[in-house]
Amino acid sequence: MTCYPPPRENCRIVVTGASSGIGEATCRLLRDNGWQVVAVARRRERLERLSAEIGCEYEVCDVTDADAVDAMAQRVFERGAVSGVVINAGGAHGADPVAAGKAEDWEWMYRVNVAGALATTQAFLPHLRANGGDLLYLTSTAAHETYPGGAGYTAAKHAEAMIPETMRLELVGEPVRIFQVCPGMVKTEEFSLNRLGDRERAEAVYAGVEDPLVAADIADVIGYCLSRPPHVVLDRIDVRPRAQATTMVVARSPRP
Repeated sequence: MTCYPPPRENCRIVVTGASSGIGEATCRLLRDNGWQVVAVARRRERLERLSAEIGCEYEVCDVTDADAVDAMAQRVFERGAVSGVVINAGGAHGADPVAAGKAEDWEWMYRVNVAGALATTQAFLPHLRANGGDLLYLTSTAAHETYPGGAGYTAAKHAEAMIPETMRLELVGEPVRIFQVCPGMVKTEEFSLNRLGDRERAEAVYAGVEDPLVAADIADVIGYCLSRPPHVVLDRIDVRPRAQATTMVVARSPRP
């Protein structure tokens, strides 16, 4: 377990996309280090299991439904103040070239990555502006790079990244810290599987890569950001495995 300075009194962090992958790992790390946590996701059964294991609150919510996000935030506020929000919910569908891209895949990625981040931001921002706190966005190195077959996802992540980058200008001088963490290659149970729809293709993404990042590595960076003194902001952090130089330049060992 990574150990950070003790959280400030009554630190309560909302984490979206908390039912698996980086979101789940973040909830576990924050609870291990003394934060109160509200886990948010669509899948109730996974949230119930996580809550039983780590002692966190949870809220079932689809972040693409702005009204549902507003209602979720109000329920969270009824139980206490919030000191930060980790906006992690997102994902990718498809890896087609632009010429063959499916509009429904692009629309889904925009809804979950961009509209979902916007709805979550708008639901919690008034409270954070009034009381102080943190907004941490999990985007991707795809937010500032592109690659063949990735236009839909990189377009969505570029758009999502504009939320924190613009808010730094709009909120300067206010008591809200804005962070952006941009993971590169992270091997999780669902991301590539959901994107490609086939376990063999999903496993091939990481084939031959020595020590790809895992969800706990990104959670560690998130915990580091949130545990910094109140005057310290890490604007944007790119996080890659040693074997990855850019999205397209990855060292792979020969297949046996």
